[in-house]
Amino acid sequence: MRKKYFFFDIDGTLTDRKTNKIVPSAQLALDKLQEAGHFVAIATGRAHYKSIHFMKEVGLHNMVCCGGGGLVIDDTLIRNIPLDREKAIALIKEAEEHNIGILLQLNDSVNVYAKNDLFRQQAGERKEPTQYFIDPKLDYDQLDIIYKIYLSILPEQEKDLKLLDTIGHIRFEPEYLIFQYDAKHQGILDMIKEIQGDLKDVVVFGDDTNDLVMFDPQWTSIAMGNACEALKEKASIVTDANIDDGIYRICEKEGWFNKI
Repeated sequence: MRKKYFFFDIDGTLTDRKTNKIVPSAQLALDKLQEAGHFVAIATGRAHYKSIHFMKEVGLHNMVCCGGGGLVIDDTLIRNIPLDREKAIALIKEAEEHNIGILLQLNDSVNVYAKNDLFRQQAGERKEPTQYFIDPKLDYDQLDIIYKIYLSILPEQEKDLKLLDTIGHIRFEPEYLIFQYDAKHQGILDMIKEIQGDLKDVVVFGDDTNDLVMFDPQWTSIAMGNACEALKEKASIVTDANIDDGIYRICEKEGWFNKI
């Protein structure tokens, strides 16, 4: 058995979306893969501070996070790439001109910063733990690092922002957009380079459209049985649903629990 390099999405892949807890058979699979000597990691768009606790809870030590911008190897964050500074500031200023509420994540924490409270007035509270810091003197041009931008913009308003597509973005809530580093695929490539692995031995598990970017013909891409159809079509293998022991079953079938 050759050493494999496993990358697992969290929500809907490792975890049951109804409970937000790891599927028991998935936990057993992670344990057995590590015991066999494989490299096992999380691959998530979540920020480091939001995903590190889950990584530790499930007994892992490696992670691609922050949409591919963050790399954790042997429990150490070795990098966390921010947004392109010039593009971020240009987008922020355009949003301000359109009277769109703005929140900025400037460090790896629950803290967000803004000149005013327009975001909460327009979109309400963020749907996750947040500490707000309002500073009318906040100078965008003096910001060196910006990890995320939150804009209180409705779907029908997106056409008003000419710079909308200059930074990767995603909408989890109807009231606002999140602009963040968006290169999970590159994050996996960078991780394999750091640990001197072989791309053909990479195995990626996912379930939703945001995992499409991780599915690459260079390696094995596995879609859960509960995955969206687009991901199943792009997958090398489609296994059972995560709550039906899909991860454990495919690992057992492929012989990945055997020691390398």
